[in-house]
This record gives sequence, C-alpha cells and structure tokens, in this order.
Amino acid sequence: MVGKLTLRVITPDRIVLDTQAESVRVPGVDGSMGFLPRHASIVAALDVGQLTWREGGTEQRLFVSGGFVEVRADTVRVVSEAGERPADIDVERAREAERRARERLDQGGEQAVVIDILRAELALKRAMMRLRTAGEPRL
Repeated sequence: MVGKLTLRVITPDRIVLDTQAESVRVPGVDGSMGFLPRHASIVAALDVGQLTWREGGTEQRLFVSGGFVEVRADTVRVVSEAGERPADIDVERAREAERRARERLDQGGEQAVVIDILRAELALKRAMMRLRTAGEPRL
C-alpha cells in the first residue's frame, strides 16, 4: 500500500477527527465498507456503528451515529450526527439508555405504536454501539 488517506469526521458541532490513516472501515447501511489509498470516489449512507482506522500500525475506533461517507482524492469525509472516541463515551449514560430502550421494547404489546418501537430499537442500537466502542464487555 502506497500513501495515506486523510480521514475527517464532521458533526454539527465540530470536526471530531482530522488525521492520516493507512485504512478506514465504516458501517454502511448495506454492510461494512473499507477504504485504502487510491480508492475510487464514492458517496454512501452510514449506519450507526463503529468507524475504525489504522494509524501508525494501530487500530483506532470511533462511534458514529449514521450519516454519510464521501471518498474522493484520498480523502475520506464522514458527516454524522455524533462522533465519539472511546474515552469520550459516558458508559453509565449508555447503559441507562440501553436499559430504557429494552424496557420500552418489552412493554410493546399490541398497543405499541410502530414508530415508538422503531425509536426504541434505534436507541438500543446506539447505546449498544457506544458501549462496544468504549470497550465494554457484552452483557
């Protein structure tokens, strides 16, 4: 592999990450996608999950909350509602969000509104991915 990729993760609040990487992997809505230097240009939708990259031979990770990725001219640009490094994740808050989402799903029943179920499932997925990114063991 020759060269490096510029990796930028942008949220509405700030630029979360601006670094050089040997490779990048993102959670696409149709599955995980990986990029190396000289990758063809692409724009794709992202799912909630872990963005990982290799920098200096070490794998790094970041939680992303959906959005999209654009690859062009050895630059991988990720635009997401949230981007959190493992050290920035509030583990207790994520555990509480996971507990609340599971409660909502358990209470579903016949009178549950489909939208409420979808919202609870998405909240559960975000909480679980935050915990995974923070390195928390699975329950």
